[in-house]
Amino acid sequence: MISGLPREHISSIFPLTLKKTYFTSVNPNNGNKSHVPLYRALSKRGIASRKMAQEMIERGEISVDGVVSHDPERMVDLEATAICHNGKELVQADLSVIMLYKPRGVITSRKDEQNRPTVYSLLLPELQSLHCVGRLDFATSGLLLLTNNTILSSWLTDPLNAVPRVYTVTVRGLLTEKEAEKMRGGIMDNGETLAASTVLVRKASGRESHLVLTLSQGKNREIRRMCKALGHEVTRLKRVAFGGLTLGNLQPGGYCRVSEGELFEAFPGLPM
Repeated sequence: MISGLPREHISSIFPLTLKKTYFTSVNPNNGNKSHVPLYRALSKRGIASRKMAQEMIERGEISVDGVVSHDPERMVDLEATAICHNGKELVQADLSVIMLYKPRGVITSRKDEQNRPTVYSLLLPELQSLHCVGRLDFATSGLLLLTNNTILSSWLTDPLNAVPRVYTVTVRGLLTEKEAEKMRGGIMDNGETLAASTVLVRKASGRESHLVLTLSQGKNREIRRMCKALGHEVTRLKRVAFGGLTLGNLQPGGYCRVSEGELFEAFPGLPM
């Protein structure tokens, strides 16, 4: 939901109808922006994730201009090539975006070697082709976006766009304002600078401290690594906002659609 705007929690979702377009990508071999590997063409048209697309192609389910192709890397023209799945032509899917309240103990992945539950186990069958916009680790809960649009997800996760992500954090021990300032200024960890855009210490005691942090880039386990570098173990981590979207009344495991108006209000400058 947009901050302050209630949203109805729904158990089923239908694709949003936004502007249709065939997205393009540069192929270094020929310079033609509309030529991409076959598996990426399926992903860019919102038909399947890249991994799912590769599997569909390898199973012989995809034909190109009437001929079955088993090569995921085959170059195709998004603007001119006829691509079919089991004989049915595939066209650009309408943009679909959902906001999920990821629970703790759920993997942001399609499959898990340890057979732990994944975010896709929470979704209806018609939403299985959506891909996650970034990741939340196993022990982190909160707001996770999924979409069928690779251009949208790339823009949202590009550090140059500095889309803010807000987290509530609980750590062991007393985290001081001086340490919070270090987090804002940047902390080196394994040769990488980690920094929070904002840090608010809401409550601090010798037992534990409660923080609200804002990040503008999605480095791996950034909050946990910063806190560990300062000698504090993160015991609870939850993403409560992504751009202008907030969890609102969603409950863990619940999800709802993001409308066109909400999407553009939440992410000014979105190139859609």
